[in-house]
Amino acid sequence: MAASKKSVVRVGGRELTLSNLDKVLFPRDRITKGDLIAYYTDVAKWLLPHVQNRPLTLQRFPDGIDGPSFFEKQKPKFTPAWIPTARTAAAYSQTRAKEIDYLLCNDLATLTWCANLAAIVLHVWYSRVETIEHPDFALFDLDPWEGCTLKTLGTVALGFRDVLTEVGLEPLVKSSGGSGLHVVVPLTAAYDYETIKRFGQIVAERVAAELPELTTFERTTARRPSGVVYLDYVQVGRGKTVVPPYVVRARDGAPVSMPLDWDEVEELARKRGADTERAFGRWTIRNAPQRLEREGDLWGGKRWKEAKLEGALRRARTLWEME
Repeated sequence: MAASKKSVVRVGGRELTLSNLDKVLFPRDRITKGDLIAYYTDVAKWLLPHVQNRPLTLQRFPDGIDGPSFFEKQKPKFTPAWIPTARTAAAYSQTRAKEIDYLLCNDLATLTWCANLAAIVLHVWYSRVETIEHPDFALFDLDPWEGCTLKTLGTVALGFRDVLTEVGLEPLVKSSGGSGLHVVVPLTAAYDYETIKRFGQIVAERVAAELPELTTFERTTARRPSGVVYLDYVQVGRGKTVVPPYVVRARDGAPVSMPLDWDEVEELARKRGADTERAFGRWTIRNAPQRLEREGDLWGGKRWKEAKLEGALRRARTLWEME
């Protein structure tokens, strides 16, 4: 993407005016807004299926990652008429507004428009607008605490894989783009948020029972023991959001959230290094498109197998002696 003050382009049949393409967003890496737009263009065919029809929150960095940033849930007043939106009741904890008009990022033109706003990070709901009260995946956020090694984090992630597989589910895994991992279970959109949260609690408690020295549920950071993984299963909730695969994070190096093969997690569990953020920072806007061209979307197509929970819960009751 050539550096210029403004550039008028046609994207997907839409005319867009892109501005300040030479604006540096990642100062220590000299990555510009033009580079960000180019990256999202390169990965759009893999990223868009993960954000389609999901209410979108933009995290904007108009002065780059070292400057002030803000979250934008309500669509901007200058949003083009051709970008679809979804009006939905706001979660009480999020805003004083009773309703929010969320953007929907369903095509390359919209993705490009968002990137031009210096929206480095995109956050989406766990549900799509057509089934807004019913998430189509459960997520387990594995957050390494101080002193946690790659071996510990990988071991805990594999613990989730094994527990979920034991009850007939096929979990997926990705880096968060930061220092942690996300384990996800694709689901049919047939269960409400509270049901998914309760399911998450059951699974997390089972993993913690098997790996008590490596995990914690302690939310107060001052009380967490060092070297463990914080199991956050309450991230699933109405109005809560997650960073989808291939989205850029506002960190040095411009790392991206990258789906992993479970063999890669097994390799992590054999390592001794302690710097999880550095390990997952290996996938950036500079090399992620090449990985995708080579391996495709590890969360796409037949890999995204939507499951029903009833059978899994029956197996859990039998295998784990649940009441």
